[in-house]
Amino acid sequence: MAVVLSNVNTEAGLKKLDEYLLTRSYISGYLASKDDMAVYTALSSAPKSSYVNATRWYDHISALLRSSGVTAEGEGVKVESSASFVASTPEVGDQKAAAADEDDDSDVDLFGEETEEDKKAAEERAASAKASTKKKESGKSSVLLDVKPWDDETDMKKLEETVRSVKMEGLLWGASKLVSVGYGIKKLQIMMTIVDDLVSVDNLIEDHFDVEPANEYIQSCDIVAFNKILILRLVPLALVWLLQVLIALVGTRWMVPSATPHPC
Repeated sequence: MAVVLSNVNTEAGLKKLDEYLLTRSYISGYLASKDDMAVYTALSSAPKSSYVNATRWYDHISALLRSSGVTAEGEGVKVESSASFVASTPEVGDQKAAAADEDDDSDVDLFGEETEEDKKAAEERAASAKASTKKKESGKSSVLLDVKPWDDETDMKKLEETVRSVKMEGLLWGASKLVSVGYGIKKLQIMMTIVDDLVSVDNLIEDHFDVEPANEYIQSCDIVAFNKILILRLVPLALVWLLQVLIALVGTRWMVPSATPHPC
């Protein structure tokens, strides 16, 4: 049974191919076949990294080709009518056309209308894949920054607005104040809380403060303090356990008879 695919050199075609490969390692079956080569050669270049499944499959087929000794780039061969293709075993001339006509009713159009069950299954697979790849927060840190202006004429209100305009996942701006440096110049001290796995302070400064338009107000930015925020989730349980032990010890002491000899 042939597998009908649309033009994989378009965004729509690549998206459909990526969805098709979500639950498959190969175009058909459980081993690399001519079907994989048909799709591979139809691609004008490697898929974008945003197409995770298609990129995985493309890299795997490329590795198989290299391991088999196919490493030369070649001189380039243009195949006409690349708007669509059928990944199937090549046949000669009229035999292929006749076979295609006979199999019209049995061809599976992977990119045709989806049933409700297909949509539900696809949503469940996507949710499962997203949950498995979601980043886990390892911890948080409290960071104090010194943000210095160019001179005493720099608008410090605009400077602070520029700093706080930086927004990203895992970043929370806190309290701030202006500290006098001298000669009428003040610097901005501002606190921020970050999720360690999601935010790099060095990258934050380089990518957002050292470039335009932020550097119109910001002359430099330094890290004054960097402290880990410890989340002691087990403390309440430990306190309960300690209280129970103390109660048990006190109760035992009350129950122990006095060691004073009884008068005869």
